[in-house]
Amino acid sequence: MKEIERKFLVNDLNKAIKGLKGRIIRQGYLMKDSNFTVRIRIIDNEEGYLTLKSKRCRFTRDEYEYSIPLNHARDLMKSCSGIIFKHRYERMTYHNTKLEDYFVIDVFHGDNEGLILAEIELENEKQEIKLPSWVGKEVTEDPRYYNAFLSKNPYKEWPNESQN
Repeated sequence: MKEIERKFLVNDLNKAIKGLKGRIIRQGYLMKDSNFTVRIRIIDNEEGYLTLKSKRCRFTRDEYEYSIPLNHARDLMKSCSGIIFKHRYERMTYHNTKLEDYFVIDVFHGDNEGLILAEIELENEKQEIKLPSWVGKEVTEDPRYYNAFLSKNPYKEWPNESQN
């Protein structure tokens, strides 16, 4: 399955998540190389997922995600290093009652505290989107903002000038 996604920094968290209830995500990486990643994710300590992602080509990559038993996810998570913790919020925007855009907002914790990202999945790379006022700089093509990178190179360790 193709995933076409764009990432942005969030410049106004209060507006971005107003009225939303977040979910707690813990994720780690079993394998990461230049062409492929294998991720384990646990959501709200209730659901487990195994995800395989190919190398990104601009906004697009292959992604395959599978629900797995929670106890399997917990066992596999023990083999991961650089585990990421975040709250995820889902924001839908409407125009005349029609769903216009669907963003996920990730508020990172722990070693990535202070980083807040919004992602939107697209139907194609040329799809136009209307960015809400709380969306800031686009970072889609900056690999530092990929979760796999953040698991090994936490945001708190970046030089201050790189955090903007």
